[in-house]
Amino acid sequence: MPLTDLTLAECLALRPDLDEPADLDTFWHQTLRTARAAGGTPRFTPVDTGLTQVTTYDVTVPGFAGEPVRGWLHLPAGAGGPLGCVVEFLGYGRGRGLPHEQVLWANAGYAHFIMDTRGQGWSTAGGDTPDTASLSGDVPGFLTRGVDAPHHHYYRRVFTDAVRFTEAARAHPAVDPDRTVVTGVSQGGGICLAVAGLVPGLAGVMPDVPFLCDIRRGATIAGAPPYTEIAEYLRLHRDRAEAVFTTLSYVDAALLAARATAPSLFSIAMMDEICPPSTCFAAYHRYGGPKDLRVYEFNGHEGGGGHHRREQLAWLKQLFSRPLPPDRSALLTPHASRPV
Repeated sequence: MPLTDLTLAECLALRPDLDEPADLDTFWHQTLRTARAAGGTPRFTPVDTGLTQVTTYDVTVPGFAGEPVRGWLHLPAGAGGPLGCVVEFLGYGRGRGLPHEQVLWANAGYAHFIMDTRGQGWSTAGGDTPDTASLSGDVPGFLTRGVDAPHHHYYRRVFTDAVRFTEAARAHPAVDPDRTVVTGVSQGGGICLAVAGLVPGLAGVMPDVPFLCDIRRGATIAGAPPYTEIAEYLRLHRDRAEAVFTTLSYVDAALLAARATAPSLFSIAMMDEICPPSTCFAAYHRYGGPKDLRVYEFNGHEGGGGHHRREQLAWLKQLFSRPLPPDRSALLTPHASRPV
């Protein structure tokens, strides 16, 4: 697989000038305030998976407009006291799958919340959360769903779901809200960067080969879907490019990542045709908090795979062993929201 984007040296020097909407903070403040006002209570129903060392719950959380968002909660069996927690968001097309499939973080001793992604679940794992918006003239996929206006866009709903899901995780009695991190691969990485910018007081952020970063560049250079959905849409709607990219700027994770403050561990793959490395580096360079990076020079979108899980396990263990700074205490509440 050849290098199809900038070199590593060029990516490390990259400082892209992204177009940020003047009302980006107001847009998200109003969106999240409306979602919280819709009310609703998270539900946790025990599930018998046949596993003896992990206890699993079927989760339903009120998300965008109070709509139910499904997920799983895995806990180490017999664990006592509030646990460090990993909240995970999923890759493009993947749903939450079966309850026994993803138990790494619980086996490592952490609470593990997995959020289903609305409208997805047609690729490597099934999903159970519908997207309620009507469709009109979209390219199959999600990047152009509701692209006519920021308030209609699909990822406005998904990012809101993810914020509400993270808040529900931090409020759970088994979870230490001061020791909660968010993570995800590809689409999940982009979602976790958005959450990092919208939810203060997180302990850490672990985005892998993140999607939804510097979306305009992704649409221009990516050699494989999903970014190619945008080019396909604009191939027909030649006069809508600026309107489309204005809408997408409201859900660009590289812009939201600049508002994050939690320590982060990124992974980026230099031969990635799906999420070109220059787009991932756009988010890394703009990220607002402390940051660490693992680069996989000879890998595509699979990134670091099991090697990077090992890196994450070590990084998270070290992160949770550190004392919290004293000025963090005022931020660390289960339902905290960023003032804008």
